[in-house]
Amino acid sequence: MKQAVNLLSLFLAAGLTANAQRPPSLSSPDVHSDHSITFRYYSRTAQTVSLNGEFLPTPLPLIKDTSGIWTVTVPPVQPDIYPYSFMVDSVQVADPNNTYIFANERFKRSIVDVVGDAPLIHSLQNVPHGAVSYRYYASSTLGTTRQLLVYTPPGFKASGKKKYPVLYLIHGGSDTEETWIKVGRANFIADNLIAQGKAEPMIIVMPYGNVRPKPMGDFTKDVIDDIIPFIESNYPVLNDSWHRAVAGFSVGGGQTLNIGLTNTDKFAYICSYAPYTATEEFQKNFTNWMPDANKMNKELKLFTISVGTEDFLYNSVKQNIAMFEEKKIKLKSYIVPGGHTWMNCKKYLATTLEGIFH
Repeated sequence: MKQAVNLLSLFLAAGLTANAQRPPSLSSPDVHSDHSITFRYYSRTAQTVSLNGEFLPTPLPLIKDTSGIWTVTVPPVQPDIYPYSFMVDSVQVADPNNTYIFANERFKRSIVDVVGDAPLIHSLQNVPHGAVSYRYYASSTLGTTRQLLVYTPPGFKASGKKKYPVLYLIHGGSDTEETWIKVGRANFIADNLIAQGKAEPMIIVMPYGNVRPKPMGDFTKDVIDDIIPFIESNYPVLNDSWHRAVAGFSVGGGQTLNIGLTNTDKFAYICSYAPYTATEEFQKNFTNWMPDANKMNKELKLFTISVGTEDFLYNSVKQNIAMFEEKKIKLKSYIVPGGHTWMNCKKYLATTLEGIFH
């Protein structure tokens, strides 16, 4: 009996200790009606905690109270979806109280959604919705099974008679195939524009574009030889070039140029967003490039390059635009305010969806 009492006391003591060590339940972030935002972080031992966010020009310090809760309230910001993180004693961490995580292999960031007074193009609205499926395909190029995401539009029936055009949509470097959904809201943008009659019902394929340690050029071959055949074998799609588009952001924007412009017989729509082109593949494809401009211009229905004026790639993108124009390739350039951000990316995608397959 005495032994049982002692064991019970030990369990109770252990439980009390665990509860004493458990951090308090915090709400973070809290978006207020005036679009200001309160962030909270708990640490009794941290010396400094600051907030980094794409809604801030510089990091903002959090203030610690006597219980170890650090807090800061940011003045009203423009409604949008923003990545942010905490710097805790010079270590970047995502917000442990926020389950909305930025899908990225390098940066540890969370996401805050500042909802507009009127619905934004990426907002969840009361319209018919498509579906997003996680699919696996065998990549003979890379010798492995890989994952991709497929958006199918409202009313889609796999066994139906209707066939759809396809957009192949590529994420940025260190992002993943989920970033276009979790941060770029590609599915909601498509839903809303289709409901408004501004975009054609289409299938959007979001592959995983990072192929390291293989050469990045292998991704072009993977798209042409493996991904497109997989989609065309498993979905009711139109398989001519005039019903096939490729688009992408940053590293994915550079991959878009490599994939699209070396295969204009397969893609009539090429839309590149703030492309990163300092790669071996791009140099191989476009250094001393002598294209048949007349042939390409007949094959291309739309070729666009988009970039923000504050984007760190702005100058290199302008140089590439000038290079393509010098080669007499017809293109439209979309120059907008802002930086190398997913806020701009959503705008680029919306412009693309309104411009393709008409």
